[in-house]
Amino acid sequence: MVSSERSVSGLRIIARPNHSSTWQANQLVLLALAVPSLGVGVILAIYGAWLVLPFAGLELSALGWALYRVNRKLQFRQIITLSEQDVCIDEGRTAPVRSWRLARHGTALAVTPEKHPWEGPRLAVYSPDHRVPVGDFLNRDDALSLLGLLRAEIRVGTSSPQAQRHL
Repeated sequence: MVSSERSVSGLRIIARPNHSSTWQANQLVLLALAVPSLGVGVILAIYGAWLVLPFAGLELSALGWALYRVNRKLQFRQIITLSEQDVCIDEGRTAPVRSWRLARHGTALAVTPEKHPWEGPRLAVYSPDHRVPVGDFLNRDDALSLLGLLRAEIRVGTSSPQAQRHL
């Protein structure tokens, strides 16, 4: 998902993966699966098949862990701020974990076309000092949307299947 907002100071682009379900919805799904599973496990434990209960708990724990990990991974985002002087790229979940500040004058966009029609183009913002991949986690439509926004603001320096620039 790509959103942008223009202000007096410049353009701010927020890129994040599609997040189809909230953590609360995932918890409700886990609860909906846990009630019948543990209910059957308790009934079978009463009748002497107690070994079913730990496996039901283990299965629900694994599912809960997987739902949590996927939800956490989908909270990742990149914020690209384009001002007159520089290009700032911040990435993280709730707060920036990694940040880059590139001089606007020497910054360009590297575009590697997709290998398959379902994939999106690979994008990177680079300067003489850094090369920062952007939008690697986006689907095709969102990657093309990000490409359109960046292409309007930053010159395209390389656009080929071999767009790897060695610094």
